[in-house]
Amino acid sequence: WQLFGVIGFGWASDNLWPIVTSLIFTPVTNEFTPSKPPLLTLSQNIGLLVGALFWGFGCDIFGRRWAFNLTIGITSVFGLIAAGSPNFAAIAIFDALWSVGVGGNLPVDSAIYLEFLPGTHQYLLTVLSVFWAFAQLIATLVAWPLLGNMTCQQTAAKCTRSENMGWRYFMICMGGLAMIMFILRFFCFTLYESPKYLMGRGRDEDAVRVVHEVARRNGKTSSLTVADLEALNEQGQQGTDAAAALKRKLEKLNFTHVRALFATPKLAWSTSIIILIWAFIGLAFPLYNSFLPYIQATRGAKFGDGSTYITYRNSLIIAVLGIPGALIGGVLVEIPRFGRKGALAVSTALTGVLLFASTTAVTSNALLGWNCAWNFMSNVMYAVLYAYTPETFPTKDRGTGNALTATANRVFGIMAPIIAIYANLQTAAPVYVSGALFIAAGVLVLLLPFEPRGKASM
Repeated sequence: WQLFGVIGFGWASDNLWPIVTSLIFTPVTNEFTPSKPPLLTLSQNIGLLVGALFWGFGCDIFGRRWAFNLTIGITSVFGLIAAGSPNFAAIAIFDALWSVGVGGNLPVDSAIYLEFLPGTHQYLLTVLSVFWAFAQLIATLVAWPLLGNMTCQQTAAKCTRSENMGWRYFMICMGGLAMIMFILRFFCFTLYESPKYLMGRGRDEDAVRVVHEVARRNGKTSSLTVADLEALNEQGQQGTDAAAALKRKLEKLNFTHVRALFATPKLAWSTSIIILIWAFIGLAFPLYNSFLPYIQATRGAKFGDGSTYITYRNSLIIAVLGIPGALIGGVLVEIPRFGRKGALAVSTALTGVLLFASTTAVTSNALLGWNCAWNFMSNVMYAVLYAYTPETFPTKDRGTGNALTATANRVFGIMAPIIAIYANLQTAAPVYVSGALFIAAGVLVLLLPFEPRGKASM
């Protein structure tokens, strides 16, 4: 349960910071008047891609502990620095840098938590998404007074720094929150290296030591010995001499972990489909969500209530609906004959359907209502997706598998702001594209071969 809390910081950070970018998007655009405002979101997504690649692949090589402790630390430092940005280029660069830390949270944290969870409690990986929803709520709760009252109006002819300090104060608050989470992780909690990871590296003695320490922390004792592990691994013994150690070091530099994810036809099919699902969602989600406050503001102006106060108030209302979505996802994944696949397929397809429905709104309140329903369903979807994905990968290659899916998600996420640069956000076209991608991803879920419900992770 201690791990549930500190891992939850990673889930929160994964949602908090992309929302930070979307919330400051309008005031930053009004103050700096860049020729291509979506470049801010593009910078963020490039940073997320680099973070997913580096931390995701790296945690299978240098272990989970370093990645776990550094990701939020990097995010907090550059988030705080960003508050002093003198121009659009500076805030875009700092956005990319804090996103390098953010990009590693989910690939690393999901691997860590799953590897310490007993099979009977793997549903908690789904419930962790409540932190994801609370992060959105906290961000919008802080943004409402700061950005709603200390920001240039959407209709203002000129926006000066002194009139637009709200987003800078907001960055200080979010960077400070991330720094608190980093301090709690680094100084107040001791993370042990995953025993499954240690076994995969041939470090059986260290794995046994960690198992005994975790048992002690839980008021239990364990009879596990190194001899037990050696007895299970006699035929595949990696060896302990210098030559074997050197060989293992060299193996880290090749694509062993990637090839392992495609070792059998069934595993290759599963890996390919789950990567494709993440890719589709990676384009669909930011294409709509990253520009949601902007869409709310511009459509609100068209409907006669596009003030910054109303825009951020509506963002807060939308965020509240995400919390029950994450909790319901945790229930749905345990339903017999429905499980992870059923919950994921239905919630993903319905997310797309609700986006299509939002285009029928002719008033600001109607648009708000559809967005609330969409956010609720998308939180169910993400709760299940974040749990299902690491469960389908073998432990020794889990970080790499998470990195591949996260990378596909971020690569396609980079396309969203590029599309926004050339698309007309005043029309419903981006919404239709986003909705179609969600529905397509929901259909792909039905093709997945594995259903992890009721089984302990490999």
